[in-house]
Amino acid sequence: MIPVNEPLLNGNESKYLLECIETGWISSEGPFITRFEREFAATVGRKHAIAVANGSMALDAGMMALGLEEGAEVIMPSFTIISCAAAIVRAGCVPVAVDSDPLTWNIDPTKIEAAITPKTGAIMVVHIYGLPCDMAAINEIARRHNLKIIEDAAEMHGQTYNGQPCGSFGDVSIFSFYPNKHITTGEGGMIVTDSDALADRSRSLRNLCFLPARRFVHEELGWNMRMTNMQAALGCAQLERLPEFVERKRAMGRLYTELLQDLPGIQLPLPETSYARNIYWVYGIVLKDEIDFDAAEAMKRLAAKGVGCRPFFWPMHEQPVLQKMGFFKDADLPIAAKLARRGFYIPSGMALREDQIREVAGIVAEVIR
Repeated sequence: MIPVNEPLLNGNESKYLLECIETGWISSEGPFITRFEREFAATVGRKHAIAVANGSMALDAGMMALGLEEGAEVIMPSFTIISCAAAIVRAGCVPVAVDSDPLTWNIDPTKIEAAITPKTGAIMVVHIYGLPCDMAAINEIARRHNLKIIEDAAEMHGQTYNGQPCGSFGDVSIFSFYPNKHITTGEGGMIVTDSDALADRSRSLRNLCFLPARRFVHEELGWNMRMTNMQAALGCAQLERLPEFVERKRAMGRLYTELLQDLPGIQLPLPETSYARNIYWVYGIVLKDEIDFDAAEAMKRLAAKGVGCRPFFWPMHEQPVLQKMGFFKDADLPIAAKLARRGFYIPSGMALREDQIREVAGIVAEVIR
């Protein structure tokens, strides 16, 4: 089986982890935490970086830190992971789903304005699979309507929009370091912002909202979402190689496209837009209508031939748990629905070899034909 993802850990990861063990700094205090936060903030051009346990918790804390009013509406893409909607709901807000652009698979900026109401407080931007959202258009909408932006750049390590780093556009922005990301800490996440107040609020929420003057006295509830020094050690080692990893992924994407571009019946990821080159966090395939089976069947056939795959996100407006809560009533978002049913991604991990890419592409061609 060619795995859908395998991280590359052949840099300074072992050296830095051994340093943690030898010095005893293995918990959420230690020098690698400070170093990782400082270096990551510099990488994305932000003033503050706050390391947390995972990307989902970064979204939770980021939403809470914004301090939106109870019941405020937050516009978001339907086509994304449920962590995005969950963070909005847990912050006491209302998710409002918008459809995707059929080519980039990101939120369609032309559909955002129609979703804005007097209750709208923010737009949650989620950069999907390798290309960033059209931030110029979204920023202009947010400016005109005085809306906050929370930016989910979980999949965008090393990506830029018109030369500006992804993760630098939100009032608060977040990243994930799950093993399938361009850089990984196993589990882990990061909140980044230029606001001193939002950074202080995020740090408090990360650490159970201890009062600075009275450690075990609390005026509100936070979480224990601290990252460990060992995770941060991995992060520092991975961050050292981020430019290399981005180019490695782009080379993988170029090869897949070269091998699959003449295969009829499939839509491949856009190599680039006017504002960004794809970094191929994953290499996605969308089956066109002339293919008489769906993504689930395609993945089943590929798995039988030893190729690991994953489905695309299932849209938020069709999530049973959110529908039971009364969200997304009468939502009709056909692009997100189609992507969920017809889209999947093939092996895309950082450790994937060229011979494996060629083998996967050959099997995809055999299955799709």
